[in-house]
Amino acid sequence: MSVTSPNPLRGIWLLLLSQLLLAAMDATGKHLSLTFSVLLLVWARYTVHFVVMCVALLPSRGLSLFATRHLPLQIIRALLLLATSTFGILALRTMPLAETAGLAFVSPLLATLLAGPWLGEKVGRSGWIAIVIGAIGALLISRPGGALPLPGVLLVLASALAFSVYQILTRQLSQTENSMTLLFYTAMGGAVCMNLALPWIWSGPVPTLPQTLQLLSLGVYGGVGHLLVIHAFRNAAVSVLTPFMYLQLIWATLLGWMLFDHIPDKLSVVGMMVIVFGGFVLWFGRQYDARRAANVQPIVSTAERA
Repeated sequence: MSVTSPNPLRGIWLLLLSQLLLAAMDATGKHLSLTFSVLLLVWARYTVHFVVMCVALLPSRGLSLFATRHLPLQIIRALLLLATSTFGILALRTMPLAETAGLAFVSPLLATLLAGPWLGEKVGRSGWIAIVIGAIGALLISRPGGALPLPGVLLVLASALAFSVYQILTRQLSQTENSMTLLFYTAMGGAVCMNLALPWIWSGPVPTLPQTLQLLSLGVYGGVGHLLVIHAFRNAAVSVLTPFMYLQLIWATLLGWMLFDHIPDKLSVVGMMVIVFGGFVLWFGRQYDARRAANVQPIVSTAERA
């Protein structure tokens, strides 16, 4: 089987498409949450996602997808992503798309903060600056006493915290686990949990055919979106793609305007830009540290040989 050579431009386009699909999943979830139970939406999202993973991966990889050295951590990681989705859809019932997406982007900053005591990684000056900037951006969006509902804001932040711990576990497991296995266990974990709970969460009206298609689309958006992210990072380096992750804010703003007639106010836009700026501070800091380590390494090696 031939292997497609890396193509950074292809990777960028795949990432942009993946961000559109994930924003569409949030928009569809927000729309359906006004009629159906949030847990029913989470069930549809993970069950269809798992089917997509099986169709896409099982024929080529077979039982090797189940091979893992850290089953308990895989389960915890899957449950964290399940919590991320559940809190996120609960928040979207009352929160606008753009502001929700903006607040959710504090998760990389939270992961940086937690990685110090958890993984022994040095946060560094740029990391602390990015965390403070992100906190300021989150305050500008949420504005205690402002227009956004406090329960919705807290749910978004809970989703971001769960996702930040999920990111740390991903970083920890990626040292020994296959990336496709990691993806497969998250889909399978969510699907198994939600199907076991289905008799207790199935409530409300019976979906019509259009609503059934929308429910199924949640898993298609999520499954295909995550697959596109993987293929994007196969075509381009993390340093190339990271800045384009924030374009999901644009997709979320456009979908919020077209579908829900909502445009973020000026302070919310400023807050989103501040969070994005904090993300870039963190990214540039890591790039600088990586280049510095690369420049130091040959000198250390020479000294050791001497």
